[in-house]
Amino acid sequence: MSLRVAVIRTGLANLASVLVGLRRAGAEPFATEDPKDVRDASHVELPGVGAFGAAMEHLEATGMADAVRERIAAGRPTLAICLGLQLLGESSEETPGVRGLCAVPTKIVRLPDTVRVPHFGWNDVAPAPECTLLTPGHAYFANSYCCPAVPPGWNAALTTHGVAFVAAMERGPLLACQFHPELSGDWGNALIARWLKAK
Repeated sequence: MSLRVAVIRTGLANLASVLVGLRRAGAEPFATEDPKDVRDASHVELPGVGAFGAAMEHLEATGMADAVRERIAAGRPTLAICLGLQLLGESSEETPGVRGLCAVPTKIVRLPDTVRVPHFGWNDVAPAPECTLLTPGHAYFANSYCCPAVPPGWNAALTTHGVAFVAAMERGPLLACQFHPELSGDWGNALIARWLKAK
């Protein structure tokens, strides 16, 4: 039987491509706004596009925020992508004054004005030797904000667009990607498949 994966509705995600990516990797995903699903599922994905503040408001209103915080604190298999990675942080320059999930000790910053923002396109992903889920490759990015440095306690892959920033980070079965693995070809599909096997 395929592994069921709870995909959190943030109100701002393109769920169609996320669900297709998980199915392609052999999972059986389902979209949810029920915190109980997030607490009970073996694997959970937190996708997101759009604004930090609006996404956090939705997560808090639905009770999802606390459920995600609990998963990250417990080290249970969770995949955050794009805005999902940024939401794990403490705050974002995109929406000053709004508290993030505070699951990762980092503050999200805007990419420099010296390069094209938003950043759309393919970039190299260069993981640290300690990474086990992340491998060197090319991934598709769509972002204006980023995690500027590797948070304590995490292993990470870096990329560069004007400045170096965190392309993805992992800690055991926790994986957060600034890029879209579901849009990153065979390399991205293989990354999702490795995460699905994480315990």
